[in-house]
Amino acid sequence: MSDSISPPRPANDLFLRAARGETVERPPVWMMRQAGRYLPEYREVRAQVDFLTLCKTPELAAKVTIQPIDRLGVDAAILFADILLPLEAMGAELRFEKGDGPVFPSPIRHRDRIADLARPDVAGTLGYVFEALRTVRRELADRVPVLGFGGTPWTLASYLVEGGTSKQFTHLLGWSWEDPEGLKLLLDRLAEVSIDYLLGQIDAGAQGIQLFDSWGGLLDLERWRRISLPSILAIAEALGTRVPLIYYVQGGSHLLPGLAELPVQVLSVDWRTPLSEVRRIVGPKKVLQGNLDPAALLASPDEIERRTRALLADAAGGPHIANLGHGIFPNTPVEHARAFVDTVKGLRG
Repeated sequence: MSDSISPPRPANDLFLRAARGETVERPPVWMMRQAGRYLPEYREVRAQVDFLTLCKTPELAAKVTIQPIDRLGVDAAILFADILLPLEAMGAELRFEKGDGPVFPSPIRHRDRIADLARPDVAGTLGYVFEALRTVRRELADRVPVLGFGGTPWTLASYLVEGGTSKQFTHLLGWSWEDPEGLKLLLDRLAEVSIDYLLGQIDAGAQGIQLFDSWGGLLDLERWRRISLPSILAIAEALGTRVPLIYYVQGGSHLLPGLAELPVQVLSVDWRTPLSEVRRIVGPKKVLQGNLDPAALLASPDEIERRTRALLADAAGGPHIANLGHGIFPNTPVEHARAFVDTVKGLRG
């Protein structure tokens, strides 16, 4: 893209060095969903607009992206957006309904419907995301690196096929058994658009990309390799090594032997498996990210400090980026989030 932003070295480049596997003076720290409802300044912005309007207004998306940098002193910013925006750009109607979350009123549940999904011009349909990234880069003035993100095709499909959130995922899993080749056509289409979208984020200034596979753990290892992995590999190959690539999976401890083979620099895991055990399975080369239980931030600051120190000790066998094992809870006290960040930075105790 013609308005590509060059990647100068941030004043705080700790995250980038750690993501490349370099020896660093301490683990960098940031939190998934760090721009969100636990911050009163976010709630003030959110009170003015609905969720999709916030995502689609670059100056507001940039504002809430920067808020946790100012409030918590984290070592990386991650763009405020939603993983489902590319699906809307492809022509799928997307609503966010109170109490139900994201809803797709016309789900795609058969290969005959895949043709209804467009291959959009991402600059035209998702340009607001790229403009928000450029704004964040400009306003942060390289204080910390800025991360973009997207969902894996399997996770995007989970919402598109189910029509929103689900407890059983019967439509998606049923399709995966009844017509796996048809589902592959959908995942391939989603991978194509994801590649365009993520490359657009990099051109707009993203200095790292996180792929969220929130529902990767629905599949056993053999079926994950056969059904989900090919589209992940297509994305990883297209992005190459331009920026660090992070893969996050929830509920995927059984997938670790396969995750060890992923061509990504950083593997981010949930809180259910100790990082020392993850390291034993995936080997010494992968940078691990995580994995404090987000519920631990509801404990006292002293207990948060104790838990965080234990996490850092458990992760000491290899390169590590401190984070939560899932997104921060909306009811987390800000001072508790700060206790986690300050402990990693050595500012407590």
